[in-house]
Amino acid sequence: MAETRPWGLILFRRNVDTPDQLRALAASFRAAVGRADAPVLVDQEGGRVQRLTQPHWPRYPAAARFAALHAADPAGAARLARLGGELLARDLSDCGITVDCAPVLDLPVPGSSPVVGDRAFGGEPGTVAALARAFADGLAAGGVLPVMKHVPGHGRAAVDSHHELPVVTAERSALARDFAPFRALADLPMAMTAHVVFTALDPDRPATTSPSVIRDIVRGEIGFDGLLLSDDLSMQALRGTLGERAAAAAAAGCDILLHCNGIMEEARAVAAAAPALAGRAAERADAALARRTAPAPRDLVADRAAFAAAFPVTA
Repeated sequence: MAETRPWGLILFRRNVDTPDQLRALAASFRAAVGRADAPVLVDQEGGRVQRLTQPHWPRYPAAARFAALHAADPAGAARLARLGGELLARDLSDCGITVDCAPVLDLPVPGSSPVVGDRAFGGEPGTVAALARAFADGLAAGGVLPVMKHVPGHGRAAVDSHHELPVVTAERSALARDFAPFRALADLPMAMTAHVVFTALDPDRPATTSPSVIRDIVRGEIGFDGLLLSDDLSMQALRGTLGERAAAAAAAGCDILLHCNGIMEEARAVAAAAPALAGRAAERADAALARRTAPAPRDLVADRAAFAAAFPVTA
């Protein structure tokens, strides 16, 4: 591991056992790479996507449940989203995890794949932006850096990019609506790309490997200048060898390349093709990590009781 110098480590359910085991795993990774601040990432959204779960960690609600409250009480829903984000972050930071691949800013549309579904904070750009901002602020308050995903938007995809390549044929003018939540949260430290082809933007390449989408849309129209992570390069939406996928994503403008299925031969191919973290990408990485702050003391027992009373966390 030391010779490949990975920037960070991303965990999945297969890596998770107990809080003590996670603390030891995070510490061993940092010792192996020789960087005490090396980030440890996880996908911990709540709902269907929660890698740390019972019996050692509470279950958290899916994003859609906050959205369901928003129509009647926007301010109350935002307060709960922030509190949920902070409580979730406390779970992670207590175990040495410093980055959460959340919130989801995608806007599902009728007929789209359920892969996003209730992971979204609603179907209206303003609602999604407000609730995702609150959740991201809660993560940051709990000592964990947020990663908005999946830029520039996965909500129109009719198929699951884990299994095949989505092709979105919406007109350029319609896509501006999908970009809106990302533009509203463009100041967040990190973002993750979408393995989705947008024919109005680049008919040949998904956003992850499209220089024009990353340059003109992600960095340009959306205005995101933080650290850009690819989505998992082992997903079946992408074509070519793992080395070819890694090289294409890096050439397109992804700062960090994620490989997530745990197959070491593939991971070595990605590492071999990945450029050294340098230049603007290294500056973005340093700037992102510098934004992490330690959680402030608070009465977590009372906070968890209030959250459970106001918003039962059974989903």
